[in-house]
Amino acid sequence: MSAVKEKNRFEQQYTDLLNERCGGQAIACSDEFFAEKENMVKTAEPIFQEGVFTDRGQIMDGWESRRRRDGGYDWAILQLGLVGKIRGVNVNTTHFKGNAPGKITLEACNIEGQPNDNTEWTEIISMTDVNAHFENLIDVDSEESWSHVRLNIFPDGGVARLRVYGEPTVAWDNFLDGELVDLALAAHGGRAIACSDMFFSDMNNLLQTNRGVNMGDGWETKRRRGPGNDWVVVRLGHAGAIKTVEIDTNHFKGNFPDSIKLEATTAQSIDDNTEWSEIISQRAAQAHRQHFYRAELADTTTAFTHVRLSVYPDGGVSRLRINGVPSKEA
Repeated sequence: MSAVKEKNRFEQQYTDLLNERCGGQAIACSDEFFAEKENMVKTAEPIFQEGVFTDRGQIMDGWESRRRRDGGYDWAILQLGLVGKIRGVNVNTTHFKGNAPGKITLEACNIEGQPNDNTEWTEIISMTDVNAHFENLIDVDSEESWSHVRLNIFPDGGVARLRVYGEPTVAWDNFLDGELVDLALAAHGGRAIACSDMFFSDMNNLLQTNRGVNMGDGWETKRRRGPGNDWVVVRLGHAGAIKTVEIDTNHFKGNFPDSIKLEATTAQSIDDNTEWSEIISQRAAQAHRQHFYRAELADTTTAFTHVRLSVYPDGGVSRLRINGVPSKEA
């Protein structure tokens, strides 16, 4: 039986602040007898290996504590990869059918360093029921920025993945005047907000830190059999003048785009009537290659808010870097 999924209303609107590729990690827990806490921050979807046992039982792809008999509860502390405002969480209990927690609470703090016994925690999700073998989406009403969360499960059990969705808090004043910043980087608040297709892999992979680790760690569309081309729109984390661009087709060897084009706009929102300015004219792309553009840019002075990458006719791109100078007026 496949896991029951609730339509993830957070995923296309916010960034996963706990993403392991941005530095998210599990740092402490009360108990991990059956399965390790680190599994909760894995990027990959949880899997189940039926009939695969250790001396402690069935291998589970998540965090699982032993059965409590003392009336207490279990907890895990996780460090967010990106400090930010939390808007919602996904307490994913996929494959935990008879061993999921009954309820959870979530606490948060914003500190330098690591939590200790003197850390003051703020409850941001009060006692809430969760379902077994389910993606439990829970809203968070908080306007503060947080660096760590503590997931409390009652009384015990297993959680496959924890996703913490929100808006990264970026200290833009810390950048020097004129310093080049990747305005599209997820850690800087960049967000892919629309695309024509992402059949094979998610559009927001384009904006992650470091180079892609494999072909699945990028944005890839299905093979186009009709007219037209594929595209993705990225909302920059900060409006700014674009100075250099990198389009990386790392790992895409037999499925890279034939050519690419980059456009930009300044707008509060994007719709079918948005007017786009061509920044990089359509030009050939190469397989498994970092493409750098500077002299090719048609406009390096306008403070843009969004970019649109077009690929012809289809294919995969690993990373998109929009290096620019943040606008002081934005």
